Amino acid sequence: MEIGELIGRIALTFFALFTLARIMGRKEISQITFFNFVSAIAIGSVAANLVVNANLSIRNGIIALIGWSLFTLIMDVIDIKSKLARKITTGDPVVVIKEGKIVENSLRKSRLDIDSLSAMLRQQNVFSMADVDYAIFETNGKLSVMKKENKQTVTKSDMNLLPNHDKKFPIATQVISDGILLTKNLSKLNISDDWVYSKLREAKIDSVENVFYAEVQQDGSLFIDKKQEKR
Repeated sequence: MEIGELIGRIALTFFALFTLARIMGRKEISQITFFNFVSAIAIGSVAANLVVNANLSIRNGIIALIGWSLFTLIMDVIDIKSKLARKITTGDPVVVIKEGKIVENSLRKSRLDIDSLSAMLRQQNVFSMADVDYAIFETNGKLSVMKKENKQTVTKSDMNLLPNHDKKFPIATQVISDGILLTKNLSKLNISDDWVYSKLREAKIDSVENVFYAEVQQDGSLFIDKKQEKR
């Protein structure tokens, strides 16, 4: 390969990758799913081959880059539109500590050992398992932690500067996602579908399909986020 051809391949690949990266979005590297991570490696591998492999034509290399990026974009759109597809491609968050107790089956399911769990807790400024009420292993590989009440930071509510509400549930629970009522989560809370519908009527919402996200709060209230109207 001549030096001129090499420089041309480098310049073309650089601008192709730059353009594709802009098109594919601004999702932070810490928030990408495993599929996005693998896809980024594959695109980088194709780009590297395009630069140094003289047997790979520039045309075929560009087609491969665009094609792989296109499939990645299609998968991202499917993830946004379909909860089932999102569950298949990214999985579900896993509760690894529940009410202060380590859920061993969840650790095995997530292929986490106790040392890794301890390290992830320390990254959240938690240095003792005894301080944790709930810990959830998210789909992006991070750990979300809710400390026990006596270990939490003092708030205005704790100092009676705001009205204090009774705690009816141990953790806020999602009950509507992308217009779909999550009956499994409702049954865990012993809440009926009719209760949710009544709360939606109080909020002047005619249908579950008009709700993007809703969760039952610890005090028993329902947080509702309506879908944005299409323009």
